[in-house]
Amino acid sequence: MKPFFALSLCLLCVITSGAQNVSAALQKAVQKLESDPQMQQAMLSVYVADAATGKAVFTHNSSVGMAPASTQKLITGATAYALLGRDFRYRTQFALIKNGAANTLAIQPSGDPTLGSWRWKSTSEAAVVQRIATAVRNSGAGQLANIMVYHKGWNEEAIPGGWTWEDMGNYYGAGAYGLNWRENQYDVLLRSGNAVGDAVQLAGTVPKLYDFSLQSQVRSAAKGTGDRTLIYLPVMSREGVIRGTIPVGERQFKVSGAMPNPMHQFTETLSDALRNTAQLPAEPALVLEEGLPEGTVVHEEVSPSLDSIIYWFNQKSINLYGEALLKTMALQKGKRASTEDAVTVVKDFWKAQGIPQTELNIADGSGLSPANRVTTRAQVAVLLYAKKQAWYPGLFASLPVYNGMKMKSGTIGGVKGFAGYHTAKSGTTYAFSILINNYNGAASGIVQKMYAVLNELK
Repeated sequence: MKPFFALSLCLLCVITSGAQNVSAALQKAVQKLESDPQMQQAMLSVYVADAATGKAVFTHNSSVGMAPASTQKLITGATAYALLGRDFRYRTQFALIKNGAANTLAIQPSGDPTLGSWRWKSTSEAAVVQRIATAVRNSGAGQLANIMVYHKGWNEEAIPGGWTWEDMGNYYGAGAYGLNWRENQYDVLLRSGNAVGDAVQLAGTVPKLYDFSLQSQVRSAAKGTGDRTLIYLPVMSREGVIRGTIPVGERQFKVSGAMPNPMHQFTETLSDALRNTAQLPAEPALVLEEGLPEGTVVHEEVSPSLDSIIYWFNQKSINLYGEALLKTMALQKGKRASTEDAVTVVKDFWKAQGIPQTELNIADGSGLSPANRVTTRAQVAVLLYAKKQAWYPGLFASLPVYNGMKMKSGTIGGVKGFAGYHTAKSGTTYAFSILINNYNGAASGIVQKMYAVLNELK
């Protein structure tokens, strides 16, 4: 036998043996997890593949549809990279329309979820408003008659079907509109009493909310109990209620909610800035289901690149970004910016890459809906596809680190998941997904037991 051939054969045997050892170790770890009391009525699904070859290393219930929670953001992010491009930027236009002596500031929204966001200096509320006000002032338009938002192409339903009542009024349940503002989020400041059971007072909101009131039914609870509040808000309503408890002795306890009407919040914020310069009378803004008419574009707000958006999307698991990206992909494909049309676009794309549509029963872009059903096999197929693309470094960089591994986590009621990549000491890089539905007990306990399975990849 020639030396080179013998060496190659030995290496192949070592690699094959290593894969078998990992598979056997994963099998043992999965059996241990499934026998745990927290898994008595639960379903576990696992898929692990060699990221270089795409070959399956271990599978367990990998063709069963599971609620993925926020691990679904990997699918949305990868699809956005593929369909929009890593350099894609949202562009929101502001134009002047002259009608005799009256001038209208017309806004063509783009669905930009970063407009007014605090995550970039350039997108902050103050920076955006100042740039627009300066552009209007420098245009020589004089006094404006009103502001109009031209909302063509954007579905009126901002909230995806399947989201729960308890989620929608809170910051993580913010829907995606054609015009989003400050990540459609506001903060409620609460003041609690000194005795358990005392009524909790509202001390204000940041920012000031326009034409919206919030009633507190919150009570004081023992020190150390933390935030146990929920905001309940009918979509587009002007009244909401916050219920639950916060600890005693708090003077400005912050709870974050979802804006009931971010378009109105934005136009009123901008109107205040323009009124301060005598450029706008106290007229309400109008939202029209039309495209931007002919006029002089005086300003354009440009978002950070998709690379940067997806970084924060995965790092902080921002549900709004997922819903906005989903609708944007539909709009770019010539469809309405609706969740339903967008889901079709996503499923069609991955079908072309070989993923059966039955393995991607998705209801939104963020994973917040408990109606989502995705297989771990499909999630790993997405990860393997991404690994071969030029934009892969951006997706990989966006993944948080848990348990010493680059992976996206997912959590909703009774659901916990992790999906991502890990390079073992042997040098083999794995793409993996592990999902559990309907576990019982504390999430912290099930997480450590899932880590024990994933540790076999180290």
